[in-house]
Amino acid sequence: MTTALITGITGMVGSHLTDYLLQNTDWNIVGVCRWRSPLDNVSHLLNRANKGDRLTFSYADLNDQMSLIRIIRKLHPDYVFHLAAQSYPLTSFTAPIDTLNTNILGTCRLLEALLEQTKADSEYHPVVHVCASSEVFGKIPREKIPTGGIHEDCPFDPASPYAISKIGTDLLGCYYAEAYGLTVMTTRMFTHTGPRRGDVFHESTFAKQIALIERGAIEPVVKVGNLDSLRTYADVRDAVRAYYLLVTVNPVPGEYYNIGGTHTCKVGDTLNTLISLSKRAAEIKVEVEQSRLRPVDADLQIPDCSKFKAHTGWQPEIPYEQTMHDLLDYWRKRSADTSSYLVR
Repeated sequence: MTTALITGITGMVGSHLTDYLLQNTDWNIVGVCRWRSPLDNVSHLLNRANKGDRLTFSYADLNDQMSLIRIIRKLHPDYVFHLAAQSYPLTSFTAPIDTLNTNILGTCRLLEALLEQTKADSEYHPVVHVCASSEVFGKIPREKIPTGGIHEDCPFDPASPYAISKIGTDLLGCYYAEAYGLTVMTTRMFTHTGPRRGDVFHESTFAKQIALIERGAIEPVVKVGNLDSLRTYADVRDAVRAYYLLVTVNPVPGEYYNIGGTHTCKVGDTLNTLISLSKRAAEIKVEVEQSRLRPVDADLQIPDCSKFKAHTGWQPEIPYEQTMHDLLDYWRKRSADTSSYLVR
């Protein structure tokens, strides 16, 4: 039976990828999480995991080499989706060392564990997805963005410790493929969102605040950061389908791909879209909060995804409007117990 290992299964992307694989394959799924990882995003899957119905959870940590060695040695996973990371750019400004350690050295530890297992077992040939980020491109001046958007060979210009960490992650994937022949592919996913999106990301904190306003839990004021940044949005459910195609459609060791949606707009436009979906739209005011501003912002995120589309045939299917509607509905459901939420 085919086994897929997902690091970061309890995150937005990991949980949706698990949903997709359970629905569209016959694979066994093993989710890697830390003992203290919140299980909110996978709560709908826990009964299945308790029954051992093609899904199990295993404890490991990117910062603990032995835990990774043991899990790879035990499972010999056919596919590895490496999604776990310190994934919040703004947080990386206040926790740069943790970000660099988790994202760069953590990726290296995982790839080393896989490499050592391939040396011990010559018949073992895992297919590995290393998840980098569009943040590696950073603050590209508009005049340097090619016609059609940012392509894979545009220069890196990181605008945060997070972006720097993802450059390391990106290069490690290519290195282990080139130096050791591991089948590792790297993705640079542009903004992707939808249900279960963490509230530290702009569109999700907008939706959360609007949901809390609708419940009367906070005043009708949405706190925001930079509204002028340009983003291109994809739905997380389209993103995980792309990741499945990445590892199953003629995987090429060492390749790297941009993946992203087709709807490009300013962050302020996204805020307006979400507000327009609320019955209290006329009451809602907007207030810039300094703590939400990055010291440096990657403000022109427009992808050219033609390389990945040509290789796999992938196309985004879920409209931007549906994504925003589903995101707001997610927070409406979660905001029922307002006492358990910090407004951020």
